Amino acid sequence: MPAIPIRRKHGGRSYAAAETIVGGQLVEGRAASKAGVAAAGSVKVLGVARNDAVATLVVEPVGGVLDTAPLGTRVGVEKNVEVPVKYAAAANFGDKLIAASAGRVTPAGATPDARTIVGECTQPGGVTVVDSVALAWIY
Repeated sequence: MPAIPIRRKHGGRSYAAAETIVGGQLVEGRAASKAGVAAAGSVKVLGVARNDAVATLVVEPVGGVLDTAPLGTRVGVEKNVEVPVKYAAAANFGDKLIAASAGRVTPAGATPDARTIVGECTQPGGVTVVDSVALAWIY
C-alpha cells in the first residue's frame, strides 16, 4: 500500500457562524459548512463552542455607541475535551449525554440513537439543578 498522508490534529477547528452562538453551547454542522447552535437530538454535533460568535459582523453604531470590540463571525469548536456545559435536565455521574434544545446537554435515556450521543456527565456527584452549568466530556 502506498504511503498516505496522516493529519495529526492539535486544538479545535474554526467555522463561520450561521447564527449567534455562545461559548459552551453544543454546535452542529449547517449548510455552506457553517456551524449553528445544536438542536435537540442532533446527529450533526461538531463539538462545543469555545467562544461567542455572530453570523454578521456589526460595525454600525447601536444607539449612538460603536462597540470597539465586536464579536467575531467565526466560532472555535472543540471536541474530545472535558468542559463546563449547560444541562437541560438532571444527570448522574457517568450518564451518556445527547444534545438538548439551545445547545445544552441532557441524559440520553435507556435506548438512545447511537448517532446522537455527544458525551458523558463527568460532574462529581452528578447534576441535580436544571439549567445549571457542570462538567461533561464531549466526544
